[in-house]
Amino acid sequence: MASALQRASAIMASGTMVSRVLGLAKSMLLIYAIGQLSRSADAFANGNVLPNTLYMLLAGGMLNAVLVPQIVKSVNNPDGGRAYLNKVLTLVSVALFAVTALALVAAPALIWLLSPEWPEEQRNLAIAFSYWCIPQIIFYGWYTVLGEALNAKKVFGPFTWAPAIANVVAIAGILAYILIFGASNNPPVSGWNGWSIALLGGSATLGIAAQALILIWPWRRAGLGFSPDFQWRGVGLKQTGKTAFWGLAAVTAMTLGGFVTTRIMNMASGEGPALFAMQQIWLVFMLPHSVIAVSLITAYFTNLAELGQAGNIPEFKRSFVAASKQVSMLMVFAAALLFMAAPFVSRVMWASGTAEDIAIIAQVIRVYSVGLAAYSLMFTTQRGFFALSDAKTPFYFILAQLILLIVGTSVAVLYVEKAQIGVAYAGVWTLTTVGQALFALWLLKRKIGDFGVKELCGSFVRFTLAALPALIAGYALSNLSAIIAPEFGVVLAIIFALAISAVMGIIYVAMLLLLRVPEASGLVRRVLRR
Repeated sequence: MASALQRASAIMASGTMVSRVLGLAKSMLLIYAIGQLSRSADAFANGNVLPNTLYMLLAGGMLNAVLVPQIVKSVNNPDGGRAYLNKVLTLVSVALFAVTALALVAAPALIWLLSPEWPEEQRNLAIAFSYWCIPQIIFYGWYTVLGEALNAKKVFGPFTWAPAIANVVAIAGILAYILIFGASNNPPVSGWNGWSIALLGGSATLGIAAQALILIWPWRRAGLGFSPDFQWRGVGLKQTGKTAFWGLAAVTAMTLGGFVTTRIMNMASGEGPALFAMQQIWLVFMLPHSVIAVSLITAYFTNLAELGQAGNIPEFKRSFVAASKQVSMLMVFAAALLFMAAPFVSRVMWASGTAEDIAIIAQVIRVYSVGLAAYSLMFTTQRGFFALSDAKTPFYFILAQLILLIVGTSVAVLYVEKAQIGVAYAGVWTLTTVGQALFALWLLKRKIGDFGVKELCGSFVRFTLAALPALIAGYALSNLSAIIAPEFGVVLAIIFALAISAVMGIIYVAMLLLLRVPEASGLVRRVLRR
């Protein structure tokens, strides 16, 4: 049993890693093709953000909160869940087609709401992209239902590997666009035509379609079929429960907040980092969190859930603190490293950007990086609440952060130039995320009693002290690299980033051992054993 779980975990981890690498390559090619700070890039981002946002609100939240638990239960039925899945897939398909049709009709109004300050020509380009991208809603929904059903059948590989196919198709579309229409850091909005819009927007949608439709083959191999069934009694919409309600409420709040912040970021289009650039920066920011924090907490979550459901709160507290310390120890270093390597990462992502463009992108990454460890700690605390079957409390600290973010950003843009809106947004996000993490810890303490908050804060201070010498060394090496190569390309950027990473890593581990941090000693022993 253990070996089977390990194999399944390895398959899922490898699929996720390959998908992330291909996603990074796709972003680099897209930036090369249409620039990162151009009005055309922001038009594409707004046209493509609609299906993602609507899917999260209307499909992703509903499927994950309401239908997925029912899908998992249905596979234990005598027919293996076939009848139930026919009902669900029919219902979801009807809903997705209806939402897609409404989104296509409402696209001009939605784009206008997101970008009232834009010139009409740029807004029309965003609307044109949205018509090609909005059909992604249908395929996102199918991908979720088909994939979750396969997971329930313990067929894990296809669901995690399918996004890699989406990225391959999208990469092919971007390469075709570059070969036919060329690449530019600042393609004029007036330079687009029906063919170029169709190729870039259509290939993005084709990738999502491939991601969903490729699951039909393993679906059939798992013994599942499909015949439309419009008798929707028993689908389970009335069995949502409190957890599903609050989970869906959190998704709704984040989606509505995303609309507001998107509108604010669109004000910077053509002047500085706007929606497209902020999306690519967020991708870079999320890499260490996804690879390190999510992996660690996923490993801890089963144990936390078992302890929480059994009511073993003392052991739950110890396990939660251990998880929080490990995540914080690694993410403090990741934040320090991302801060110092930001100029080199920016150059790797945007090989053709000017020195001034790279500098402003690096500045946003650095501001974001200050909140990286707090974001991962908040994520850990949120999973702690979920392990206790409490989705209501996380809704409160998510909502509080969103309100502060919207208010803070709305005020900040009144006092900064448009070119600095991206930096201001990142700064407000960092401050509110630090507050969110502290608020979440306080709420958890209220729920389960003191779990060693002072001890956890003390460990965080030691991690920060250990990171300071590493930061100083990274700063010195960064300045040295600027002397050696004031203008550096992608190859030198990679070399400089690797050198700084190695030196900072050695210093950080040495300082942790010097400060006698138990988690560091255990980590070093495990590495040496392997």
